[in-house]
Amino acid sequence: MRHTSPWSGTASPVASSPRDSRYSKGARVSEGFGLVVRFSLRDQEAAKAFDALCAVTLEGIKGAEPGTLTYMVHVPEGEPLQRVFYELYADRQAFAAHEAQPHTRHFLAQREQYLAGVEVTFLDAITGKRAERTGSVD
Repeated sequence: MRHTSPWSGTASPVASSPRDSRYSKGARVSEGFGLVVRFSLRDQEAAKAFDALCAVTLEGIKGAEPGTLTYMVHVPEGEPLQRVFYELYADRQAFAAHEAQPHTRHFLAQREQYLAGVEVTFLDAITGKRAERTGSVD
């Protein structure tokens, strides 16, 4: 079973898909659900406006989303018109809660005017180290 993600407009896995059944059968235990999203921005003006939109959205995420474990916006070195998001959620339900938030809905509605393209990769975390601290890196 797949659903269409508002992130990319493409199908994405949902918890009941055969791919996810291996986690419930003890082969692997999911340590979270994540995304890597790469945004290509139209121009420098669009990049500045997109960054401002991200800052407003992040305030809502910090205040209202305990299931959002990591939400980082990156600028790849030497690529000033690219933004790469790394998002990690406690589980798929936390991701669904994130998508339902007013600040996320606002971001999704406003972002298109700044974009030349978007690529989304959905991830199931199976092992690793999570940061213990909370808060901003700025």
